[in-house]
Formats: sequence, C-alpha cells, structure tokens
Amino acid sequence: MRVLLIDDEKELVSTLSERLDLRGIDNDWATSGEAGLELIKRETYDWVVVDLKMPGLGGFETIRAIKREQPRANIILLTGHSGPDNLEQALDMGADQYLVKPVEIETLLSLMQQDTTEVKP
Repeated sequence: MRVLLIDDEKELVSTLSERLDLRGIDNDWATSGEAGLELIKRETYDWVVVDLKMPGLGGFETIRAIKREQPRANIILLTGHSGPDNLEQALDMGADQYLVKPVEIETLLSLMQQDTTEVKP
C-alpha cells in the first residue's frame, strides 16, 4: 500500500507519516494541494488523505485534480469542519471516506484496510 498525505499542518502530516513508516507503509506527504499534485504526477498512490481547508488549492479542487490524474486512487477527506454539506460535496467529487480531526492512526489504517480489496472500474 502506498499513501500520500496532503495537509497544510506540517506537524500533523509529518507525525502521521512517521506512524505509517513505523507500520511499514510506504508514504509521502505534502503541505499544500499544489505540492501534493506534483507528487501525484510523479508517483502512483493507493490512498490519498486530503485536508479540506488549505490555503491556495483547497481540498475540493485537490480532490478533483487527483481524480483526473489517478482515477483509481482512494481518497480520504480529512477535516476539522464536519458540516454535512462539505462532506457530501467531497464524497460527490470522488472522496471515498472522511475523517474528522484529530485523527487516530488506527482509525485511518482501519479505513484504508476496509477498501483495499475493492476493485474500481
């Protein structure tokens, strides 16, 4: 499994990355939607965790761009704002799951493991 973490909170993504490393999960991280998309253009990911509220290229735009570049990538929306309209919109755009901050690594891993056998068209 290969994971990309995109969140403007550097401490959060670096900590999640370290915890994934400890579990032997290959991952990269970026602190902006733009930097995340640069990685998406160079690497293939099974899972992409995207923050909803980021300066510059926000979560919705980032999700749309990820789906254009890697339609088979699973996306988990990460948000501190759990309003139903935002979540529904993100799920409609291609996000597969969502998590509300603060994120527990075990919860994140559980979501990723649920859908790893799902075959996408």
